[in-house]
This record gives sequence, C-alpha cells and structure tokens, in this order.
Amino acid sequence: MKYAQDISDSTQEIFSSMVMLDVSSGEPFKRDDSKLINSISGIIGLAGAVKGMLAIHLPNEAAMAVTTAFLGMDVEEIDEDVCDAIGELANMLGGSMKSILDPAGSEIQLSMPSAIHGEEYAVDCLTDSESVTVPFEFNGQTFMVELQLSQG
Repeated sequence: MKYAQDISDSTQEIFSSMVMLDVSSGEPFKRDDSKLINSISGIIGLAGAVKGMLAIHLPNEAAMAVTTAFLGMDVEEIDEDVCDAIGELANMLGGSMKSILDPAGSEIQLSMPSAIHGEEYAVDCLTDSESVTVPFEFNGQTFMVELQLSQG
C-alpha cells in the first residue's frame, strides 16, 4: 500500500524522538468507515496538489499514556491537554508526510490540527480517495495512523 512505509517510518521517528516511546508498526490495511469507540483522533487536512487528511486514532487509554509520556505529567482523563497533545502529534505527522509528498514545499498546504473524541464517532474525509491505515503498538497499547489522499 502506497505510503505505508513512509507513515511507519515517520511515526516511529516522531514517537522515539518527541514522545520518548518506541512504537512498532503492524500490517497496513484500508480502514472501513466503522465508528471509532472511546477514542480520540488528531486530524490535519492537506490541500493543494493533493487533497486529503492525515489522522492519528488512539483509544482513550493509549491517548492518555502517550500524553503522559509526551508532556511528562500524569494524565487520568481525556482533557484539553490530551486534545492538544494528540493534535500536535497529528501536526508533526502531517508535516513529515508533507515533506515526503511535496519535497519542494510549495505544492501542499496543511490545515491547523484538530482533535475530536467521544464514545462513538466516525472520521471520513474523501469518498474517492486512496487510503492506507497503519496500526502501531507500544507497551500493550495500540493506535492507528491513517492517510487519505486524492490528487488535486
């Protein structure tokens, strides 16, 4: 699946250098439109030569563990700090993928990152897009990084 290795490499690099967690990637897949349950998603939009989004989807427990490692403070609920941290991870991942998709840096723009969370929600961006999702694991926790793209 196109870009799966780039997603894996970028995610592992960002998590090891910024979050101080070693994550391992699993087999890439195409995520269906099933709802995310008790999760938080950090999302960043791409516009220009390609359109789409990059999202990081974490179950609440994984999101709190990542935020604890990232900010160096104990987190016990999904709050503004968790939303900010997951949004910032989406921003870093989006920036990394932008440099791969647009080496010159002038063809693709990134949106401001956002974070959504809840007991049950769906994230769907483009109906006619290429899509790849890479699962990750750390310390018994799992999360996914999803990329949806269509040519501009």
